[in-house]
Amino acid sequence: MKKITTTILIAASVYSFAQEVRVKSGNEKFSNGSHDCLTTTIFEGDKDNAMSKWKSKLNSFKDEKVSKKGDEVIGDNIEIKDWGNNTVDIYSKFDEDKEKKTVTMSVAVDLGGAYLTSSDKDKYNFMEKLIKEFAVDMTKDNIKDLVSTAEKALGKLESAQKDLEKENKNLKDDIEDHKKKITKDENDIKDNEANQTKKKAEVEAQKKVTDDIKKKLDKVN
Repeated sequence: MKKITTTILIAASVYSFAQEVRVKSGNEKFSNGSHDCLTTTIFEGDKDNAMSKWKSKLNSFKDEKVSKKGDEVIGDNIEIKDWGNNTVDIYSKFDEDKEKKTVTMSVAVDLGGAYLTSSDKDKYNFMEKLIKEFAVDMTKDNIKDLVSTAEKALGKLESAQKDLEKENKNLKDDIEDHKKKITKDENDIKDNEANQTKKKAEVEAQKKVTDDIKKKLDKVN
């Protein structure tokens, strides 16, 4: 029952967020103050995994240092080739809702005195695409993990079902074997009783023969 319930909960969880992964602009409080940022939601995941994967993503760019501090991933002097040789600092904050199994990811980009907003269209579109692709890939990976877990649970249930079906067949076969044995034993009993009757008659006949011989012995003087 527990395995079935787990599978149902996984399925319900997967279908509960039927919506598109989106990136929106906003303003959030980071460790170094409140900044304009881009925010998205990663579904069916956890904060630690999202932070580790995002840290690796930022490390794919040339950088001075990418580190995790509390709920944030901070990239110092990130160089994005599409933006030229000027480096930027990227502050990323992660908030987890364990009940909904979602991670809210907010990314602020310090361009050097000012933070990225939608007014800087090209750079904003680049970050928006980068963040959305990351959130989509993370969500897909998370759901693939759920599918894998559900398939393993399904496999165990199907195996258990086959075991029960096999056990049921064996029990029915045993019953049939017992029925055949009972029928054979009943026939053997009838044959035995008939043989007993015949043997009793032979015994009685042999007793008479024995008695007749004893009488002959008694007549010898």
